[in-house]
Amino acid sequence: MPAQQTVNVIGRLTLRQIEGFGNFVIFLGNGLRQIFSRDLRSTLVFRQLEFIGNRSFAIIILAGVMVGAVFGLQFGEIFRIFGAESMIGAAAGFALSKELAPVVGSFLVTARAGSAMAAEIGTMRVNEQIDAMRVMAVNPISYLVAPRMLGSILMMPLLTSLFTLAGVTSAFVIGVGMYDVDVGIFFEKIRFIVAPRHIVQGLEKAAVFGAIFSVTGCFKGFNAAGGAKGVGRATTEAVVISLVTILIVDFFISYLQFERSL
Repeated sequence: MPAQQTVNVIGRLTLRQIEGFGNFVIFLGNGLRQIFSRDLRSTLVFRQLEFIGNRSFAIIILAGVMVGAVFGLQFGEIFRIFGAESMIGAAAGFALSKELAPVVGSFLVTARAGSAMAAEIGTMRVNEQIDAMRVMAVNPISYLVAPRMLGSILMMPLLTSLFTLAGVTSAFVIGVGMYDVDVGIFFEKIRFIVAPRHIVQGLEKAAVFGAIFSVTGCFKGFNAAGGAKGVGRATTEAVVISLVTILIVDFFISYLQFERSL
């Protein structure tokens, strides 16, 4: 009997997870469909572009500068052993453009914008504002979800580019100022190591990560229940799930990009 109960519990949990994932896929499909529909309002999209991009500018630049400076110091100490301090810029540029800028940048924007999406939509859900929108013949997916998804997909590559630029500039200051790297050699090594395809691959990741945290935040907000406590729980779940999913998806995208470059 205990064994049968255990099997029943595992079965219910498995079915619940499968059902939840199915609902998420349907939600994602509806959001993507509304992005390409004529019902999408440009004013809502521009509002999200400003919210996701402009208001994240300061933290992206600050994080890029700090990460680039740390990379400059760490790489400088390592390369000094081999007399290869001139590789500081190339190593920092390669790591930032392909990996750190899209991942760290998406983490920051998830914590700032993704959590706000979940909290805002969750509050609307528990206050029955979403139901009121349906009564007024307003599609909540088109009004709430699609602009946030499109804004995130468009702005994350731009924010990633700014992150990379700030990081390489910071590494340049460290390399030239502390390790006496020649300016011309610094940039020549970057040009030799960092190819345009590496930058494009980082931007591809950023767009995918933007879609991940936006649709996750909206989905959790749409399914919030239980008043203020439910909104807080939905917001926490949205951030945690987004961060973990970004790390998992990052591995598979990196693998596919590596295979494609062979």
